[in-house]
Amino acid sequence: MLEAINLECVRGERRLFHNLSFQLKAGRCLLVHGENGSGKTSLLRMLVGLTPPASGAVHWQDTSIRKLGDEYRRELLYCGHPLGLKDDLSAAENLISSIALTNELVTRDAVYDALCQAGLQGREHLLVRALSQGQKRRVNLARLLLQQRVLWVLDEPLTALDTQASQWVVRMVDQHLSNGGITVLTTHQNLTLASATHTIRVGV
Repeated sequence: MLEAINLECVRGERRLFHNLSFQLKAGRCLLVHGENGSGKTSLLRMLVGLTPPASGAVHWQDTSIRKLGDEYRRELLYCGHPLGLKDDLSAAENLISSIALTNELVTRDAVYDALCQAGLQGREHLLVRALSQGQKRRVNLARLLLQQRVLWVLDEPLTALDTQASQWVVRMVDQHLSNGGITVLTTHQNLTLASATHTIRVGV
C-alpha cells in the first residue's frame, strides 16, 4: 500500500498544496489533476523519494520510504515528463542501457517485443534523434513492459501521443492494475480506466 500523509509542497515563498493525504491499495490508480505549476510533478517526485516534502510523509507498506531507501526504489518505476533518452543511441540501445543501470538483465528479443507493442516495429535501430516526440515517449514507456514493478508513477504519459498510442497506455495501466499493481499518474487529458480510480486536484 502507498500512503501519503499530510504532504505539503512549498516553492520559494509559495505554498502549492498542503494537508494532502491518500491511500492506494493493490489494483488502485490515482489520477492527479491540476493547472501547470500547481505541483503535480512535485507531488510525484515526493512519492518516488526524489523531492522531500516541506512537511508530511510518504509510506510504503506502513514504513516511511526514507527508511526503506533502495528497497522501496526496487518496487517502483518512475516515468518522468523529461524522457531522459540519449539522442545518439537507438531506441533499443536506450532501453537496454537504462535497464542495465538497475543491474537487471533484459534480452534483445524482449526489447524488440516491447518496442513492437509500443508501435515502433521497424524503428528499433533508429537513433532517437530521428524519432518524433510521440515516438520518443513510446520508447520511454516501453520500460513498463520490461521492468516488473508493483508501483508505476507516470508524469503526463499521454503527452504527444496519438489516439492509438494513448489507448495502448490505457491498456497497459489497466492490465497492471488487474494484476494487483498500483499506479499514480498526472494527465491533462481525459483518461478512462476499467479499474478502480481515485482523483485528486492539486493547487488552487
